[in-house]
Amino acid sequence: MHELVQAVTVFVLAVYIGFEIITKVPPTLHTPLMSGSNAISGITLIGAVISTRVDNPKLATILGVCAVAFAMVNVVGGYMVTHRMLDMFKGKR
Repeated sequence: MHELVQAVTVFVLAVYIGFEIITKVPPTLHTPLMSGSNAISGITLIGAVISTRVDNPKLATILGVCAVAFAMVNVVGGYMVTHRMLDMFKGKR
């Protein structure tokens, strides 16, 4: 029970701090931060792929597959948004 309370406390604090940080970011920094978050999602993707090993319990494998799917959506979407934002800075030819 103590571990659950500790995990929920960490989760709530992470959500609060993340929200406070993101709302204070000026628009000019969104593109570099998006690239950084894509790198973090790439690390998440590697960990998720590792967790889908054959010798893991079934629940861990299912959670690993879900993590792979969500991380891929985040990585691909992030790169698409970053590419679109960078295209806005290019001059018209």
